Order: sequence, then C-alpha cells, then structure tokens
Amino acid sequence: MPVASDTDGLSEAVERSADALPINELFCSLQGEGRLAGVPSVFVRTSGCNLRCWFCDSYHTSWEPTGDWYGVDDIVTAVAEYDADHVVLTGGEPLVHEKSVDLLEALADRGYHTTVETNGTIPVDAPIDLASVSPKLESSTPTPERDPKGDGEWAKRHEDRRLDVDVLAGFVERYDTQLKFVVTGPEDMAEIEALVDDVRGAADVPVPDEAVLLMPEGQTRDQLDESRRVVADLALEYGYRYTPRLHVDLWNDAPGT
Repeated sequence: MPVASDTDGLSEAVERSADALPINELFCSLQGEGRLAGVPSVFVRTSGCNLRCWFCDSYHTSWEPTGDWYGVDDIVTAVAEYDADHVVLTGGEPLVHEKSVDLLEALADRGYHTTVETNGTIPVDAPIDLASVSPKLESSTPTPERDPKGDGEWAKRHEDRRLDVDVLAGFVERYDTQLKFVVTGPEDMAEIEALVDDVRGAADVPVPDEAVLLMPEGQTRDQLDESRRVVADLALEYGYRYTPRLHVDLWNDAPGT
C-alpha cells in the first residue's frame, strides 16, 4: 500500500499499522557518509519524518512520503539477499516508527552491524552499533524563501522540534555515536560549537572532537564542488572531523545509491 502524505508527514495508515514499516527503498551500496564511509551496506529507508529540512536529500520520505508496507520478517529476508554485513536504517526519520525497534532487534539477532541515521529528536531503546545523529541547525529550517513547496508552513513546527539536548545526550551515553552536522557555511559554526558544548554539559560521558563530523550540504556533484573545500577548511580550523558524501561523488544524485 502506498504511503500517503499528510500535514505531519505520516499518513493515518502509517499511524494505524502495527506490524509493518513503510519502506521507501531498500538497496545495497557503499556507505557514503561518516566514520564508515566506503563500507558495503544494505540501506533500509523508511518513509515519514517529524522534521522538514529544506535541503532534505530524501524528499519522498519527508515532504511527500511514499513507499510500500513490509513486515519485519520480509525486510530481513530482503536484506539477506545482499552480501553485506552492515545495515543502515535511515529515512526520513526511522525512529518515528515503533516497528524500527523490532527490525533492529531482528537484525542484531542475525549478527548484522546496524547504523541508524537519525535527527536525534526521538529517544529509543534498541540494539544500535552506531548512532549516526544529525542534529538540525537553524539553517535547516524551511523558511518561505527556502521551502521547496514555497509556502513556509512547516517553518515553526520544524524550528520547535529540531533540537532536544537531553535526547542527544541520551544517544551519546547509550550508543557509539557520531554527531554529524550538515554545514551550509561558516555561519553555522557558532551554533555547532554551542550545541556541542550543551551536549557535553548534559551527557555523563565524554564527547571527543573526533565524534563531531562536519559534512558539506549538497545533493549533486556541482553543489558539493562549491561547498566541500569550505567545510574541509572549517574542520581543520575547529579540530572536528570532515566527512565526504561519497555516494554523491561517485553517482551524483542517482536513486538507490
């Protein structure tokens, strides 16, 4: 059944479903971002998100969610068809779905290494090998000038929801975590520095600089050509880690990569 969109990015069908996940796509590729860049991985992309970043690179999981319903066993069977030991659960925001926990447990039972790509606003108790947490900065807000739909109606909701320091600290305390920031320019750095300090103050464990990753914003090679050097220089200046968008470098904006 296709996943229909509503004002909150989740259809009534999504909310009603107790035994399945809305899957936008499932494919095998190289992990393109973060500490595991270059590792062959199966990507399980759910549909639906509680935020609306204007630069979202999976438009059809957030602004206009689409996909089909699959049970956890069906998803695990599909994952097993690929010769990869790593699975990336991504979205949208996969943790808006309670069944994501069941999927992560099933994958862990079968020995897979799991990465969860999340915006870090929803707490979770699940077996996760790497929490790839991407806190959303003020520059992500879909103001009327940046809203891909042109109306800006999501700006306030996005701004109200985009950060929860206590939830971010919970991820850092519970899981092996990388804090991956999408950087649109040098003007983002003051907010990143302040947020990292806030998380360090709230967490009971250290947050080393190497756990903070700066990633250039851009969905195409041409866009990355304009931003990657700027962000690399910022990583050098601030002592954080730079992460490429390897899949964009290799395949541009092709789906299923």
